[in-house]
Amino acid sequence: MTLIIIGVIVLALVLWFFGAYNGLIRLRNTVQEAWAQIDVELKRRHDLIGNLVETVKGYAQHERGTLEAVTQARAAAMAPGQSPADASRSEAALSQALVRLNAVAEAYPDLKANANFTALQQELSSTEDRIASARRYYNATVKELNTKVESIPTNFIAGPAGVSKAEYFELEAPAEREAPKVSFDPNPPAVGQAGPYAGQQLPPAAPGAGAPVQDSPWQQPPTQ
Repeated sequence: MTLIIIGVIVLALVLWFFGAYNGLIRLRNTVQEAWAQIDVELKRRHDLIGNLVETVKGYAQHERGTLEAVTQARAAAMAPGQSPADASRSEAALSQALVRLNAVAEAYPDLKANANFTALQQELSSTEDRIASARRYYNATVKELNTKVESIPTNFIAGPAGVSKAEYFELEAPAEREAPKVSFDPNPPAVGQAGPYAGQQLPPAAPGAGAPVQDSPWQQPPTQ
């Protein structure tokens, strides 16, 4: 009877070991598959940004500094063999450069009206949404895997199984990284004094508008 009990216990431990081992391997593969999906969307993002830069270049060739910044950030983001943490940093830098590119585009009405430019922006926006969705799924699987790797008793199996903690993929929105800066002139022109728009015809104010609004750095002077 004692041998039977010991045999049952040993069999239960063996079954649990193989179950836990297979569970860790399955979670690791799920994390890898989830990252592969993010990688596909990131490559699509890089291609769209490359096409966007070429389109902007046709209208704003003298904006060389901004265009080169986006090109360099895109090249860094496309570097092979990046870990999720490395990709997070390079994609964040690319997003910041893209914000500056979009700000430059605001100064060119013909560019904003270009059908190709508009289509690329829409495709890029859709791709960003898919990246965000894939990132949430990936991070959820990473959390589950890391919990198993760190928890007792599965942490004793993680080493022999060759399974270790995975890195999260964090990608902040551009608005979260770069808050808008608003400043007001402490010395406004006195009444009757010529201001910066003297001699120009200003557009009519919107209904209910009364507060001063900061001028955009890309604002074009109104036509006479």
